[in-house]
Amino acid sequence: MHLRRVGFTLIELLLVLVIIGIVVGVAAPKIDVTKLKVESAVQAVGTTLLATERLSITTQHDVIVLFDQANEAMRIHEDRNNDGVIDLGEHVRAVPLGEAIVFGRGTAPAMPMGPGPITFKKMIAGMPALVFHRDGSASEVGGFYLTSRRAATTGTRPQDARAVQVERATGRASWYRYNPPAWRRVF
Repeated sequence: MHLRRVGFTLIELLLVLVIIGIVVGVAAPKIDVTKLKVESAVQAVGTTLLATERLSITTQHDVIVLFDQANEAMRIHEDRNNDGVIDLGEHVRAVPLGEAIVFGRGTAPAMPMGPGPITFKKMIAGMPALVFHRDGSASEVGGFYLTSRRAATTGTRPQDARAVQVERATGRASWYRYNPPAWRRVF
């Protein structure tokens, strides 16, 4: 009677581990983690704007988005009495942009909404602001750019640039990716 061998030898297992190590060693440097962070940040802030617009409709009062460029965050203020002032008891929350993400477009060309990092003209508490009204409309048309800190500081990597643009009449937020040589709408 002849017995069949079942399983793997230690040599076979080590050979498989070495091959996996080589594949990971070759592929890992090609993964651009910063690009993934920028993509995640634009989706997060774009979704926050959509949720903020819906909040203004469901609560039937203005909701103000303050663009805090110094702290790399957006501040969402539920303005219950629609006076444009943060009063005692009104809810305000911060939404950070994310690690290594800043307002700006780096070396990517400007979109028609304007060249500045944040193109909204209304100022509240010294910060650019966008107001979503209870009918879902926005206080003005405009938007903002996001990019990686590396693109902003080195003047390279224009493909890290993203943009979010808001329509005035509907309050709809759309976001874009700079894919050289042009901006492309993503959502």
